[in-house]
Amino acid sequence: MTIPSLKTQNLILLEAVSGSRAFGLATEHSDTDIRGVYYLPKEDFFGLNYVPQVSNETNDITYYEIGRLVELLQKNNPNILEVLASPEDCILQKHPLMDLLKPEDFLSKLCKDTFAGYAISQIKKAKGLNKKILNPMDKERKSVLDFCYVLQDQGSVPLQQWLREFPYNGQYGLTQEKCGLVSIEHTKGMFALFYDESGSLGYKGIIQHEEANQVSVSSVPKGEKPLAYLFCNLDAYSTYCKDYREYWKWVSERNEDRYNVNRNHGQNYDSKNMMHTIRLLQSCEQIFKTGSLNIRVDNRDELLDIKAGNRPYEAMMKKAEDLIRSIEYYHSVSALPEFPDMAKTTKILVEIREEVYKNK
Repeated sequence: MTIPSLKTQNLILLEAVSGSRAFGLATEHSDTDIRGVYYLPKEDFFGLNYVPQVSNETNDITYYEIGRLVELLQKNNPNILEVLASPEDCILQKHPLMDLLKPEDFLSKLCKDTFAGYAISQIKKAKGLNKKILNPMDKERKSVLDFCYVLQDQGSVPLQQWLREFPYNGQYGLTQEKCGLVSIEHTKGMFALFYDESGSLGYKGIIQHEEANQVSVSSVPKGEKPLAYLFCNLDAYSTYCKDYREYWKWVSERNEDRYNVNRNHGQNYDSKNMMHTIRLLQSCEQIFKTGSLNIRVDNRDELLDIKAGNRPYEAMMKKAEDLIRSIEYYHSVSALPEFPDMAKTTKILVEIREEVYKNK
């Protein structure tokens, strides 16, 4: 199933301009996103060829099968509710049967989790981006050795520094490959460190290769005296590895133009993401205050100012937190049902299907 085939077979029930143009936030550089609804040919729906969604390669044009649409509406999916609430001037094509699906039949207190919950996840994402921008990570990956320390006097020194500076047989410097570690009972991450200059004792070294995720322990003959005591902070190393993977995955996947905008405005957060986060929270507040959803914003200048990065990160966090508190209050006094009426909305879906499949 492709978008052209939907059109040639006259299967489209709704087609509307969505995204920034529907919200009233479009600028000269904005793309035009299209969202729509279709129904499957009768033989595909009753057969084994159910296709819930059809998109173009860039996903800026997406159509949902009517059954999938109602399923997502019943879950109060924000994106799908916004499609149903498309402003009249954004609707390109609409079958009269789509008038049977009204936003008020789906809006419920579940929107607190879907709208505000999603927005909160975006706030966390913005915080994560803030951390990534402010704390770039070196491409060269650290090894376990960088998280090892040798006890010295009343403190400790990094293992690699200790290896370089330790005096041994009239010279300075030891090699980690000639070291042997023995675990110390009842202590986490503590080891006795032995050294074999000749290499005849078969010590395994502190790590066996640069990619090792833990230190190696060796079999040490009785009578050998430890040269030092070593602590390996594997918890810190695990956290570092997780942060390293996430950071460089983010670097490989980030939109460079958008990243440069965020870097240039100096606020250290994804300003476009923050704009949509605030918009979502305001939509959620509106749902519980009025019992309706109007996606065309009335604060365009404020939201575009946020998108431009003209608001400090801390101010945006406070605004989001204030909106969340307001949502909590209006949710508590809202007359909306806890959940959409599943029986009623499913009946509407059946009615639409019966009508489109009539005489086919």
